Amino acid sequence: MTALDGLKNELLAQIGDAADLARLEEARVAALGKKGRVTAMMKELGGLSPDERREQGQALNALKDEVAAAVEARRAVLQADELDRRLRAERVDVTLPVRPEVQGRIHPISQTMDELVAIFAEMGFSVAEGPDVEDDFHNFTALNFPPGHPAREMHDTFYLPDAAPGDDGERKRMLLRTHTSPVQVRTMLTATPPIRIIAPGRTYRSDYDMTHTPMFHQVEGLVIDEKSHMGHLKGCLVDFCRAFFDVDDLPLRFRPSFFPFTEPSAEVDIGCSRKGGELKLGNYGDWLEILGCGMVHPNVLEACGIDSTRYQGFAFGMGIERIAMLKYGIPDLRTFFEADLRWLKHYGFVPLDIPSVARGLTR
Repeated sequence: MTALDGLKNELLAQIGDAADLARLEEARVAALGKKGRVTAMMKELGGLSPDERREQGQALNALKDEVAAAVEARRAVLQADELDRRLRAERVDVTLPVRPEVQGRIHPISQTMDELVAIFAEMGFSVAEGPDVEDDFHNFTALNFPPGHPAREMHDTFYLPDAAPGDDGERKRMLLRTHTSPVQVRTMLTATPPIRIIAPGRTYRSDYDMTHTPMFHQVEGLVIDEKSHMGHLKGCLVDFCRAFFDVDDLPLRFRPSFFPFTEPSAEVDIGCSRKGGELKLGNYGDWLEILGCGMVHPNVLEACGIDSTRYQGFAFGMGIERIAMLKYGIPDLRTFFEADLRWLKHYGFVPLDIPSVARGLTR
Protein backbone atom coordinates (compact mmCIF):
# COMPACT_ATOMS: atom_id res chain seq x y z
CA MET A 1 0.00 0.00 0.00
CA THR A 2 1.37 3.41 -1.00
CA ALA A 3 1.38 6.48 1.21
CA LEU A 4 -1.49 7.97 -0.82
CA ASP A 5 -3.59 4.85 -0.34
CA GLY A 6 -3.03 5.03 3.39
CA LEU A 7 -3.93 8.73 3.44
CA LYS A 8 -7.08 8.09 1.40
CA ASN A 9 -8.26 5.35 3.75
CA GLU A 10 -7.58 7.56 6.77
CA LEU A 11 -9.42 10.56 5.34
CA LEU A 12 -12.41 8.50 4.16
CA ALA A 13 -12.63 6.88 7.59
CA GLN A 14 -12.71 10.31 9.26
CA ILE A 15 -15.46 11.46 6.88
CA GLY A 16 -17.49 8.31 7.43
CA ASP A 17 -17.17 8.65 11.23
CA ALA A 18 -18.38 12.28 11.26
CA ALA A 19 -21.47 12.24 13.48
CA ASP A 20 -22.80 15.66 12.51
CA LEU A 21 -22.34 18.43 9.98
CA ALA A 22 -19.92 20.35 12.19
CA ARG A 23 -17.53 17.39 12.50
CA LEU A 24 -17.87 16.68 8.79
CA GLU A 25 -16.82 20.25 8.03
CA GLU A 26 -13.80 19.81 10.31
CA ALA A 27 -12.82 16.65 8.41
CA ARG A 28 -13.20 18.45 5.07
CA VAL A 29 -11.04 21.38 6.16
CA ALA A 30 -8.39 19.01 7.57
CA ALA A 31 -8.17 17.29 4.19
CA LEU A 32 -8.94 19.94 1.56
CA GLY A 33 -8.67 23.31 3.35
CA LYS A 34 -5.90 25.82 2.77
CA LYS A 35 -3.80 24.03 5.39
CA GLY A 36 -5.24 20.58 4.72
CA ARG A 37 -3.16 17.47 4.23
CA VAL A 38 -4.00 17.00 0.53
CA THR A 39 -3.48 20.72 -0.15
CA ALA A 40 -0.07 20.57 1.55
CA MET A 41 1.01 17.64 -0.60
CA MET A 42 -0.06 19.47 -3.76
CA LYS A 43 2.10 22.43 -2.75
CA GLU A 44 5.15 20.10 -2.71
CA LEU A 45 4.72 19.15 -6.37
CA GLY A 46 6.93 22.07 -7.46
CA GLY A 47 10.01 20.35 -6.05
CA LEU A 48 9.57 17.16 -8.11
CA SER A 49 10.87 16.33 -11.56
CA PRO A 50 8.43 16.79 -14.48
CA ASP A 51 7.61 13.08 -14.74
CA GLU A 52 7.19 12.71 -10.99
CA ARG A 53 5.14 15.91 -10.83
CA ARG A 54 2.80 14.63 -13.56
CA GLU A 55 2.30 11.23 -11.95
CA GLN A 56 1.97 12.57 -8.40
CA GLY A 57 -0.31 15.40 -9.54
CA GLN A 58 -2.73 13.00 -11.23
CA ALA A 59 -2.84 10.82 -8.12
CA LEU A 60 -3.42 13.79 -5.82
CA ASN A 61 -6.19 15.18 -8.06
CA ALA A 62 -7.92 11.80 -8.04
CA LEU A 63 -7.59 11.69 -4.24
CA LYS A 64 -8.96 15.22 -3.94
CA ASP A 65 -11.98 14.38 -6.11
CA GLU A 66 -12.69 11.17 -4.19
CA VAL A 67 -12.49 12.92 -0.82
CA ALA A 68 -14.75 15.76 -2.02
CA ALA A 69 -17.30 13.24 -3.33
CA ALA A 70 -17.22 11.37 -0.03
CA VAL A 71 -17.81 14.65 1.86
CA GLU A 72 -20.84 15.50 -0.27
CA ALA A 73 -22.28 12.01 0.10
CA ARG A 74 -21.86 12.10 3.88
CA ARG A 75 -23.32 15.63 4.01
CA ALA A 76 -26.48 14.44 2.19
CA VAL A 77 -26.91 11.60 4.69
CA LEU A 78 -26.38 13.87 7.70
CA GLN A 79 -28.78 16.53 6.34
CA ALA A 80 -31.47 13.89 5.80
CA ASP A 81 -30.95 12.58 9.34
CA GLU A 82 -31.11 16.14 10.72
CA LEU A 83 -34.36 16.79 8.84
CA ASP A 84 -35.87 13.57 10.22
CA ARG A 85 -34.88 14.58 13.75
CA ARG A 86 -36.43 18.03 13.32
CA LEU A 87 -39.64 16.62 11.90
CA ARG A 88 -39.95 14.23 14.84
CA ALA A 89 -39.15 16.96 17.36
CA GLU A 90 -41.47 19.55 15.76
CA ARG A 91 -44.34 17.16 15.10
CA VAL A 92 -47.75 18.76 15.67
CA ASP A 93 -50.81 16.86 16.84
CA VAL A 94 -53.45 18.17 14.42
CA THR A 95 -56.21 16.60 16.52
CA LEU A 96 -55.59 19.09 19.33
CA PRO A 97 -57.98 22.08 19.49
CA VAL A 98 -56.68 25.39 18.15
CA ARG A 99 -55.57 27.86 20.79
CA PRO A 100 -58.00 30.79 20.93
CA GLU A 101 -55.26 33.37 20.54
CA VAL A 102 -54.15 31.93 17.18
CA GLN A 103 -57.53 31.01 15.78
CA GLY A 104 -58.18 32.52 12.36
CA ARG A 105 -61.17 34.62 11.39
CA ILE A 106 -63.52 34.62 8.41
CA HIS A 107 -63.29 37.90 6.48
CA PRO A 108 -66.50 40.00 6.55
CA ILE A 109 -66.73 39.81 2.74
CA SER A 110 -66.64 36.01 2.81
CA GLN A 111 -69.16 35.96 5.64
CA THR A 112 -71.50 38.35 3.83
CA MET A 113 -71.31 36.28 0.65
CA ASP A 114 -72.23 33.17 2.64
CA GLU A 115 -75.17 35.04 4.16
CA LEU A 116 -76.35 36.15 0.71
CA VAL A 117 -76.17 32.61 -0.62
CA ALA A 118 -78.05 31.26 2.41
CA ILE A 119 -80.90 33.76 2.02
CA PHE A 120 -81.32 33.46 -1.73
CA ALA A 121 -80.96 29.67 -1.61
CA GLU A 122 -84.10 29.64 0.55
CA MET A 123 -85.84 31.48 -2.32
CA GLY A 124 -84.73 28.91 -4.88
CA PHE A 125 -81.77 30.76 -6.40
CA SER A 126 -78.59 28.97 -7.47
CA VAL A 127 -75.10 30.48 -7.66
CA ALA A 128 -73.53 31.24 -11.07
CA GLU A 129 -69.95 32.33 -11.74
CA GLY A 130 -68.00 33.76 -14.66
CA PRO A 131 -64.51 35.03 -15.60
CA ASP A 132 -63.09 38.28 -14.27
CA VAL A 133 -61.65 39.11 -17.70
CA GLU A 134 -64.45 39.81 -20.16
CA ASP A 135 -64.95 41.09 -23.68
CA ASP A 136 -66.96 44.11 -24.75
CA PHE A 137 -69.96 42.05 -25.87
CA HIS A 138 -70.61 40.31 -22.53
CA ASN A 139 -69.77 43.36 -20.40
CA PHE A 140 -71.52 46.09 -22.43
CA THR A 141 -73.11 45.29 -25.79
CA ALA A 142 -75.34 42.42 -24.67
CA LEU A 143 -76.48 44.56 -21.74
CA ASN A 144 -77.83 47.30 -24.04
CA PHE A 145 -74.99 49.79 -23.45
CA PRO A 146 -74.95 51.94 -26.60
CA PRO A 147 -71.68 52.94 -28.30
CA GLY A 148 -70.17 55.98 -26.61
CA HIS A 149 -71.80 55.27 -23.25
CA PRO A 150 -69.73 56.85 -20.42
CA ALA A 151 -69.28 53.47 -18.72
CA ARG A 152 -67.21 52.33 -21.69
CA GLU A 153 -64.63 55.08 -21.24
CA MET A 154 -61.08 54.47 -20.03
CA HIS A 155 -61.56 56.59 -16.91
CA ASP A 156 -64.14 54.08 -15.63
CA THR A 157 -62.95 50.77 -17.07
CA PHE A 158 -59.68 48.80 -16.90
CA TYR A 159 -58.98 47.71 -20.49
CA LEU A 160 -56.31 45.12 -21.24
CA PRO A 161 -53.56 46.39 -23.59
CA ASP A 162 -53.92 43.73 -26.30
CA ALA A 163 -57.11 42.58 -27.97
CA ALA A 164 -57.68 38.82 -28.06
CA PRO A 165 -58.86 36.97 -31.20
CA GLY A 166 -62.43 35.68 -30.97
CA ASP A 167 -64.05 32.60 -32.44
CA ASP A 168 -64.68 34.49 -35.69
CA GLY A 169 -61.01 35.45 -36.00
CA GLU A 170 -61.59 39.11 -35.18
CA ARG A 171 -59.71 40.63 -32.28
CA LYS A 172 -61.90 41.55 -29.30
CA ARG A 173 -61.16 44.28 -26.79
CA MET A 174 -60.74 42.64 -23.37
CA LEU A 175 -61.32 44.27 -20.00
CA LEU A 176 -61.74 43.60 -16.30
CA ARG A 177 -65.48 43.25 -15.77
CA THR A 178 -67.09 46.37 -14.31
CA HIS A 179 -70.02 44.41 -12.83
CA THR A 180 -71.13 40.79 -12.47
CA SER A 181 -73.86 41.27 -15.10
CA PRO A 182 -71.77 39.37 -17.71
CA VAL A 183 -72.50 36.27 -15.62
CA GLN A 184 -76.19 36.89 -16.27
CA VAL A 185 -75.47 37.17 -20.01
CA ARG A 186 -73.47 33.95 -20.06
CA THR A 187 -76.23 32.17 -18.13
CA MET A 188 -78.95 33.33 -20.52
CA LEU A 189 -76.81 32.32 -23.53
CA THR A 190 -76.35 28.76 -22.26
CA ALA A 191 -79.43 27.98 -20.12
CA THR A 192 -83.10 27.59 -21.05
CA PRO A 193 -85.68 29.51 -18.97
CA PRO A 194 -86.85 29.38 -16.27
CA ILE A 195 -83.66 30.88 -14.79
CA ARG A 196 -83.12 31.93 -11.18
CA ILE A 197 -79.53 32.73 -10.23
CA ILE A 198 -77.38 35.05 -8.16
CA ALA A 199 -73.89 36.03 -9.30
CA PRO A 200 -71.51 37.13 -6.52
CA GLY A 201 -67.94 38.02 -7.37
CA ARG A 202 -65.16 40.56 -7.86
CA THR A 203 -65.60 43.58 -10.09
CA TYR A 204 -63.21 46.35 -11.16
CA ARG A 205 -63.56 50.09 -11.77
CA SER A 206 -61.05 52.93 -11.89
CA ASP A 207 -61.91 54.66 -8.61
CA TYR A 208 -60.42 54.94 -5.11
CA ASP A 209 -61.55 56.82 -1.99
CA MET A 210 -63.30 56.13 1.34
CA THR A 211 -66.31 54.61 -0.42
CA HIS A 212 -64.72 53.26 -3.63
CA THR A 213 -61.87 50.86 -4.40
CA PRO A 214 -60.49 49.69 -7.77
CA MET A 215 -61.54 46.12 -6.93
CA PHE A 216 -64.75 45.43 -5.04
CA HIS A 217 -67.48 42.81 -4.81
CA GLN A 218 -71.01 42.73 -6.16
CA VAL A 219 -73.90 40.31 -6.13
CA GLU A 220 -76.52 40.38 -8.84
CA GLY A 221 -79.70 38.39 -9.17
CA LEU A 222 -81.60 37.30 -12.27
CA VAL A 223 -85.00 35.68 -12.74
CA ILE A 224 -86.28 34.80 -16.22
CA ASP A 225 -89.60 33.03 -16.79
CA GLU A 226 -93.00 33.68 -18.38
CA LYS A 227 -94.81 35.37 -15.50
CA SER A 228 -92.44 37.27 -13.18
CA HIS A 229 -93.22 40.97 -12.74
CA MET A 230 -92.30 43.98 -10.59
CA GLY A 231 -94.43 42.69 -7.73
CA HIS A 232 -92.34 39.54 -7.53
CA LEU A 233 -89.17 41.66 -7.64
CA LYS A 234 -90.41 43.83 -4.79
CA GLY A 235 -91.38 40.84 -2.64
CA CYS A 236 -88.01 39.19 -3.25
CA LEU A 237 -86.03 42.28 -2.21
CA VAL A 238 -88.22 43.04 0.80
CA ASP A 239 -87.72 39.50 2.11
CA PHE A 240 -83.98 39.66 1.44
CA CYS A 241 -83.35 43.02 3.14
CA ARG A 242 -85.38 42.12 6.22
CA ALA A 243 -83.61 38.77 6.56
CA PHE A 244 -80.11 40.13 5.92
CA PHE A 245 -80.36 43.14 8.26
CA ASP A 246 -82.50 41.19 10.76
CA VAL A 247 -85.15 43.92 10.98
CA ASP A 248 -88.65 42.44 10.63
CA ASP A 249 -90.40 45.73 9.81
CA LEU A 250 -87.62 47.29 7.71
CA PRO A 251 -89.36 49.55 5.17
CA LEU A 252 -88.28 49.65 1.51
CA ARG A 253 -88.92 52.44 -0.97
CA PHE A 254 -88.69 51.97 -4.75
CA ARG A 255 -87.76 55.10 -6.75
CA PRO A 256 -87.85 55.29 -10.57
CA SER A 257 -84.38 55.26 -12.11
CA PHE A 258 -82.59 54.32 -15.34
CA PHE A 259 -80.23 51.48 -16.22
CA PRO A 260 -79.49 50.42 -19.81
CA PHE A 261 -80.23 46.76 -19.08
CA THR A 262 -83.60 47.10 -17.27
CA GLU A 263 -86.90 48.78 -18.11
CA PRO A 264 -88.60 49.89 -15.95
CA SER A 265 -85.75 50.48 -13.49
CA ALA A 266 -85.74 51.44 -9.85
CA GLU A 267 -83.40 52.27 -7.00
CA VAL A 268 -84.26 50.83 -3.61
CA ASP A 269 -83.96 52.69 -0.31
CA ILE A 270 -84.23 51.19 3.15
CA GLY A 271 -85.50 52.96 6.25
CA CYS A 272 -82.98 54.40 8.66
CA SER A 273 -82.23 57.08 11.25
CA ARG A 274 -79.23 59.43 11.31
CA LYS A 275 -79.95 61.13 14.60
CA GLY A 276 -76.91 62.01 16.68
CA GLY A 277 -74.60 61.15 13.80
CA GLU A 278 -75.39 57.44 14.23
CA LEU A 279 -76.89 55.37 11.43
CA LYS A 280 -79.60 52.98 12.58
CA LEU A 281 -81.68 50.82 10.24
CA GLY A 282 -85.43 50.53 10.75
CA ASN A 283 -88.71 52.38 10.40
CA TYR A 284 -87.46 55.81 11.53
CA GLY A 285 -88.63 58.07 8.69
CA ASP A 286 -85.30 58.58 6.88
CA TRP A 287 -83.98 56.68 3.84
CA LEU A 288 -80.71 55.17 2.58
CA GLU A 289 -80.10 53.94 -0.99
CA ILE A 290 -79.08 50.28 -1.01
CA LEU A 291 -79.37 48.73 -4.51
CA GLY A 292 -80.63 49.00 -8.10
CA CYS A 293 -83.10 46.75 -9.87
CA GLY A 294 -85.69 46.48 -12.64
CA MET A 295 -87.32 44.32 -15.28
CA VAL A 296 -84.83 42.86 -17.77
CA HIS A 297 -84.84 44.95 -20.95
CA PRO A 298 -86.22 43.12 -24.01
CA ASN A 299 -83.06 44.07 -25.93
CA VAL A 300 -80.97 42.14 -23.40
CA LEU A 301 -83.19 39.07 -23.75
CA GLU A 302 -82.96 39.19 -27.54
CA ALA A 303 -79.18 39.67 -27.46
CA CYS A 304 -78.96 36.48 -25.39
CA GLY A 305 -81.20 34.48 -27.72
CA ILE A 306 -84.33 34.54 -25.53
CA ASP A 307 -87.71 35.33 -27.05
CA SER A 308 -88.78 38.60 -25.38
CA THR A 309 -92.39 38.13 -26.52
CA ARG A 310 -92.63 34.96 -24.44
CA TYR A 311 -90.21 35.46 -21.53
CA GLN A 312 -89.61 38.29 -19.09
CA GLY A 313 -87.96 38.66 -15.72
CA PHE A 314 -86.19 40.91 -13.29
CA ALA A 315 -82.66 41.65 -12.14
CA PHE A 316 -81.04 43.41 -9.20
CA GLY A 317 -77.55 44.22 -8.01
CA MET A 318 -75.79 45.59 -4.95
CA GLY A 319 -72.29 46.14 -3.58
CA ILE A 320 -71.27 43.52 -1.04
CA GLU A 321 -68.86 45.83 0.79
CA ARG A 322 -71.62 48.42 1.11
CA ILE A 323 -74.15 46.14 2.76
CA ALA A 324 -71.42 44.61 4.96
CA MET A 325 -70.42 48.09 6.14
CA LEU A 326 -74.04 48.92 6.96
CA LYS A 327 -74.69 45.68 8.81
CA TYR A 328 -71.45 45.44 10.78
CA GLY A 329 -70.65 49.13 11.33
CA ILE A 330 -67.43 49.25 9.29
CA PRO A 331 -66.67 52.94 8.57
CA ASP A 332 -64.04 52.81 5.79
CA LEU A 333 -64.23 50.65 2.68
CA ARG A 334 -60.46 50.62 2.20
CA THR A 335 -59.88 48.65 5.41
CA PHE A 336 -61.42 45.58 3.76
CA PHE A 337 -58.25 45.21 1.67
CA GLU A 338 -55.44 46.30 4.03
CA ALA A 339 -54.76 42.82 5.50
CA ASP A 340 -54.63 44.17 9.07
CA LEU A 341 -54.90 41.22 11.47
CA ARG A 342 -56.11 43.48 14.27
CA TRP A 343 -58.97 44.67 12.07
CA LEU A 344 -59.79 41.10 11.04
CA LYS A 345 -59.77 39.94 14.67
CA HIS A 346 -62.27 42.70 15.51
CA TYR A 347 -64.61 42.39 12.52
CA GLY A 348 -63.98 38.76 11.52
CA PHE A 349 -66.13 35.72 12.23
CA VAL A 350 -65.47 32.38 13.86
CA PRO A 351 -64.59 29.66 11.32
CA LEU A 352 -67.18 26.98 10.55
CA ASP A 353 -70.02 29.22 11.80
CA ILE A 354 -71.97 28.65 8.59
CA PRO A 355 -74.80 31.15 8.02
CA SER A 356 -78.28 29.64 7.84
CA VAL A 357 -81.67 31.32 7.67
CA ALA A 358 -83.06 28.65 10.00
CA ARG A 359 -80.26 28.84 12.62
CA GLY A 360 -79.46 32.51 12.15
CA LEU A 361 -77.05 34.28 9.79
CA THR A 362 -74.62 35.36 12.53
CA ARG A 363 -74.20 34.02 16.03
